[in-house]
Amino acid sequence: MSALRTSGPARAGQYLALLAYLVFLAFPFLWLVSTAFKPAPELASLHPTWIPEEPTLANFRQAFDEQPLLRAAGNSLVAAVAAAVIAVLIATPLAYVTARHRGRLTSAATGWVVVSQAFPFVLVIIPLFLILKNLHLVNSGFGLVLVYVVWSLPFALWMLMGYVRAVPAELEEAAAVDGAGRLRTLVSVTAPLLAPGIVATALFAFVTAWNEFFFALVLLKTPEKQTLPVVLTHFLGAEGVADLGPLAAAAFLATLPSLVVFALLQRRISGGMLAGAVKS
Repeated sequence: MSALRTSGPARAGQYLALLAYLVFLAFPFLWLVSTAFKPAPELASLHPTWIPEEPTLANFRQAFDEQPLLRAAGNSLVAAVAAAVIAVLIATPLAYVTARHRGRLTSAATGWVVVSQAFPFVLVIIPLFLILKNLHLVNSGFGLVLVYVVWSLPFALWMLMGYVRAVPAELEEAAAVDGAGRLRTLVSVTAPLLAPGIVATALFAFVTAWNEFFFALVLLKTPEKQTLPVVLTHFLGAEGVADLGPLAAAAFLATLPSLVVFALLQRRISGGMLAGAVKS
């Protein structure tokens, strides 16, 4: 009875915490949207408002006039999609082998994968730049994709290992008893159950590459090859003064692809492992 009496307040506390977290996440985005549609006088006002009193698209027109946003978005899209696809293709078989064949070496490799994510970009940028320079991949879209794949691969591998371990090995053993070969078992039994994990991992790699700034800033020197996060810095003046309206409009447009991709794939991601197991 005491557990039942405390379950209500505990659940209310969880909902309040979740609501506070959503407000914390949504506030910057909502303020960005509001700023993007505000005219210059409202942006300079000492009493800012949430909703623009006179919404305008002038900031968007000015942003496209001042900077090549479409070209930069195309560069970012190509790099992000290529990095996501390559990272998933490499990480999926590695995750399966690592998760199914456990040992000391596997545990050490998993630990190194996790630790590698703590390394800051600054520690690796100089040797990375020298390596790419020797390979003639500086100021190259392929070189940037290669960097994105290497940088996202450890975490992608770690994510997929968790999904592989959640797939019961008994399902594969049952398929083998029914006469299915190894390849048939992987394709017909394991792969459908891993689909949510593969989609989630691809989304992670895509968003990471789409939002990445530091590597693109250092490695890409030609304006025609620069990605969208780098081009956004061009809205800052020589003295660090931001052209706030166009910057907010361009930043708002830069966030849309990630939101659209997540909206399209969220049902697939939230399906989870149990739903896949029931369907099969």
